[in-house]
Amino acid sequence: MYVWFTALAGLAALFLSFSRKLFPYFAQDCTYILRSIKLGARLTKYKKVKPFYSIVDCFLDAAKRHPSKTFLHFEGREYSYGEVDGQSNKVARALRAAAGLKEGETVALFLANEPGFVWTWLGLAKLGCPAALLNFNIRAKSLLHCFSCCGAKVIVTSAELLDAVVEVLPTLREQGISVYLLSEACNVTGINTLLNKISQASDEPLPRDLRANVSIRSTALYIYTSGTTGLPKAAVVTHERVWAASFIQSVCGVTSDDIFYINLPLYHSAGFLIGMGGAIERGMTIFLRKKFSASQFWDDCRKYNVTVMQYIGETLRYLCNSPMKENEKNHRVRIAIGNGVRTDIWKEFLNRFGDIKVRELYAATEGNIGFINYTSKIGAVGRVNAVHRFFFPYTLIKFDIAKEEPVRNAEGLCIEAARGETGLLVGKVTQRSPFVGYAGNQHQTEKKRLRNVLKKGDLYFNTGDLLRFDHENFMYFQDRVGDTFRWKGENVATSEVADILLMAHGILEANVYGVKVEGHEGRIGMAAVVLKEGEDFDCLDTCKQVCNYLPSYARPRFIRIQPCLEMTGTFKMKKVRLVEEGFDPAHIEDPLYFLDSEKKTYIRLTETIYRAIISREIKL
Repeated sequence: MYVWFTALAGLAALFLSFSRKLFPYFAQDCTYILRSIKLGARLTKYKKVKPFYSIVDCFLDAAKRHPSKTFLHFEGREYSYGEVDGQSNKVARALRAAAGLKEGETVALFLANEPGFVWTWLGLAKLGCPAALLNFNIRAKSLLHCFSCCGAKVIVTSAELLDAVVEVLPTLREQGISVYLLSEACNVTGINTLLNKISQASDEPLPRDLRANVSIRSTALYIYTSGTTGLPKAAVVTHERVWAASFIQSVCGVTSDDIFYINLPLYHSAGFLIGMGGAIERGMTIFLRKKFSASQFWDDCRKYNVTVMQYIGETLRYLCNSPMKENEKNHRVRIAIGNGVRTDIWKEFLNRFGDIKVRELYAATEGNIGFINYTSKIGAVGRVNAVHRFFFPYTLIKFDIAKEEPVRNAEGLCIEAARGETGLLVGKVTQRSPFVGYAGNQHQTEKKRLRNVLKKGDLYFNTGDLLRFDHENFMYFQDRVGDTFRWKGENVATSEVADILLMAHGILEANVYGVKVEGHEGRIGMAAVVLKEGEDFDCLDTCKQVCNYLPSYARPRFIRIQPCLEMTGTFKMKKVRLVEEGFDPAHIEDPLYFLDSEKKTYIRLTETIYRAIISREIKL
């Protein structure tokens, strides 16, 4: 008997060893599948229960369970679940009384990362009012556009952003829009103060019937995204999407005992949905910072016992570029959730700062498909999983980069990309994975719909992203297609930048695109321009226009003067060759200019300046 048991134990050990070699990710796949099924069952339950159980109800339950537990750390102050709950009640009552808000009416939030952002949104959600999260970097034309396309009649802002609001105030007043300032006093006519009203309001719970008509498919938020053309678009985020995004932390293994560090802007889906929404779903504590600081990051983590961090590729690069210190691995961070990190930075980050589980993900605010690399495979953005693919069908299709369109066969159907081949990611539109689209922009919504993909009559969401699957079923992000570039973690619509350049003195035509810079994630803005006959390039006026109307990440740092712009047969501007040629003056005969932020003008791009940029002596 002993011999039999010994033999069986040996066979079992041999089988496990063989299985690990043959299926090295089997255990992680199983854990991911089980967590996903469990969360899917919860979402199905929330869909059916009446009244609808939203993320706000989840927060209220957490506030009842542990009212004294810290919900927010911010600039040395702690705010408990109970305190945030009470403050959001006061905000809701103050806005309801002052602005006459009713269920379903949208309110725009033009705020930086601060506790007021959190409890103002919660207060609106308790009233059943969707919130439009405005990027606090936008100005003038972009600000008015973002505000108007969501249909809001009320905007809430703070004193630090007052100048940007005053700039567009005449237009807002013409449109009958009310502006409320989170301040006790304001001497600008037409702007209402809100803090004095909040301080006088009751913090008693609000009746549940104020949001009685909110359902799983109701609009919860408008989050702005730059698409293939035009100004930023308001992606419609339903309550179902809020729940789905909030589950990402759970899938990554985050628990209620963790402390989550948010330094990404709350107007983004990453900071708001994954960060704050996920923290509410977990019932955990958030450390909120106004903006990212590489020099303070690890000190913050040690001081506040941070265990989960959030990142974009740029933030990890900044951390890796910071001066080395002896205590770099002296922290409690165990999980990092984010997207856009380069493979070399990923490796350096782990070598310098310890065994942190990097959970790289792929998703789009308005999209219907997303992935999480739950295995820590360096470089991958996710993994092909049969269960995930069954519930959320997707595929990669062949894409013609020069023509910027899918390759189709004789029957007019798309052709699936082979394993190892780069293809366009498309997600099938179903009841379980819908594509809601953009508020007030049916044209752009339709442009993201791709029909007759694998069979006649089917409908897919066009992500606009090129990916690749390898032989181990890992997926890798390759590039973005269309007229956008991504810099400093922000998507930039090239046509919006071109519109601003055409306002500058002497510029007749502008072709905007993104170019790679060695050692940096994404692509930085560049433009090829044609000057009006007899005009010289006006360095000062061009700088003035781009600085007045564009946030820093969208400003074209390089200008290339050309005698004419190369066009396609259908009069579309050609960009592929321009992108490939970049901005090296040694290989480009056209005059090149560089935006000098300190001198506040464009200057001639010399080989000396070029080398300083490449060696990072000049910071971009």
